[in-house]
Amino acid sequence: MRGPGREALLVLGVSLGQSAVYSVLSIAEKLTRAVPIGQQTTQINTSVTPDRPWLDLSYQLAGIVFPLVPALLALYLLRLSGDRERIGFDLRSPWRDAGWGFVIAAGIGVPGLGLYLAARAAGLNTTVQPANLAENWWTIPVLIGLAIMNGVLEEVVIVGFWYTRMRQAGWGVPAVLIVGALIRGSYHLYQGFGGFVGNLVMGLVFGWIYHRYGRVAPLVAAHAILDIAAFVGYALLAPYLTWL
Repeated sequence: MRGPGREALLVLGVSLGQSAVYSVLSIAEKLTRAVPIGQQTTQINTSVTPDRPWLDLSYQLAGIVFPLVPALLALYLLRLSGDRERIGFDLRSPWRDAGWGFVIAAGIGVPGLGLYLAARAAGLNTTVQPANLAENWWTIPVLIGLAIMNGVLEEVVIVGFWYTRMRQAGWGVPAVLIVGALIRGSYHLYQGFGGFVGNLVMGLVFGWIYHRYGRVAPLVAAHAILDIAAFVGYALLAPYLTWL
């Protein structure tokens, strides 16, 4: 594989590619339990030391900062090769990017929730509890920070950087979009097969939007909005919506 492709694999190896491998192992572990996967629960964004709030906050902040390092590495490598400006991760038109982010999030979020509920009803997905932090003054801000971190990490690495480097490595657009979407789906397999399919579709849609318009910023905004709605919405509404 040519240099750009090796760069892409190395960045994935310390970030989302590594997550994909662990996610495959996680789904294998869930499938080999005595309890069917449809009766299992997956908790994310959990407290580490719920009885010591300030230490727990420190853990949560570390969990926001360190996953951003691969995205910063990707941006640094793009800058070295003169490609940093090409991916459209900037503040040139923040309100326009945010507006498109809301539109994209609405188009992805509602069908995604329906797919999740259908997969869970069919016994193909775990019950996902996306917000499990102890109640503190910082709980909502941390959940928002985690959502923004996810948006930056995933869209910079698996859309902007992946697309740029694999196109430079000689891959065609369909191959870049399909493989990128498969990787995105794979690192969500820990949730179940609904999580895999939903994120595979999301990856294809996001990849096409990036190919068409060449800006990562609206995708980062859309991803952050989706995760904020999921994390904060669950934290606030789960006690009242038993079907979640």
